[in-house]
Amino acid sequence: PAAAADRLGFDETRTTEVAIVVSEVGSNLYKHGDRGRIVIRCLRSGSRAAVELVAIDAGPGMADLVLSRRDGHSTVGTLGIGMGAIARLSSQYDAYSGLGRGTVLTVRLWSHKSDSTEPTVGGLCRPTAGEQVCGDRFVSRMHVDGPLMMVVDGLGHGPLAAAAAAAAVDAFQTTDADEPAAIVEHVHRSIRQTRGAAVGAAKLDPTHRTVRFAGVGNIAGFVAAGADRCAMASVPGIAGYHARSIRAFSYRLEPDAIVVMHSDGVTDRWSLSAYPGLVKHSALIIAATLLRDAGTRHDDACVLVAKAA
Repeated sequence: PAAAADRLGFDETRTTEVAIVVSEVGSNLYKHGDRGRIVIRCLRSGSRAAVELVAIDAGPGMADLVLSRRDGHSTVGTLGIGMGAIARLSSQYDAYSGLGRGTVLTVRLWSHKSDSTEPTVGGLCRPTAGEQVCGDRFVSRMHVDGPLMMVVDGLGHGPLAAAAAAAAVDAFQTTDADEPAAIVEHVHRSIRQTRGAAVGAAKLDPTHRTVRFAGVGNIAGFVAAGADRCAMASVPGIAGYHARSIRAFSYRLEPDAIVVMHSDGVTDRWSLSAYPGLVKHSALIIAATLLRDAGTRHDDACVLVAKAA
């Protein structure tokens, strides 16, 4: 991680802070977590760069996250300085914990600590057990009206599925299309030399509180609020091979509603009502929590979440 920060152009002080945060996150996960995992990603946004960490465990959870950030607090006889140090050194810090479920913690360290705007879109992917590469991907970019985003699931798993997903992401990033149906159609035409993929694209309009969604195949899309969910419609097919007439549908975003998109490596039996207060957290925290609890081990899995504000 420190080497990555150095390559991203972080100064010496900030690179050292990255190393401290990674060490503290790993130490806390080792001491307190069950089946813990850390994902480290390098981010770029224009001239800005960041190192992002997502720490996930399956228990036992923390009863008081505010107390856990207080210097000197300890639950297992350690100094208890880790969580407070992580929060202070980070540009963005968020955590969600449920007793018996575990904890998800996200940390983002921009090259300059003052860069602290929290993204309204967040996602996480992981490969199926035994694979080194993931055939599921997500991607997003900002449009004048709001975020555009896509989830893609390359057919099968392994390197060929990952290649199909990468080609779809490249197509998304290089097109000027700004409507979901046009994006999916462009991806469909652009990945014909791959084994194909399921694709879902959405455009969120925070001002008018609407989301437009278009999909080919079994990428799931939902507008979710509490125990209520509205499934967004896709057409049957495989992008890159065959697809019926691709069209987008519009959906209303009620207060506190969020957009959730995921591959079929995530079961659709989740409910936000099972996670009190989760929607008040960042999109990335929500995505990582759902991936941990609803992701299946026999397939690649990806969750993307978008919030209107």
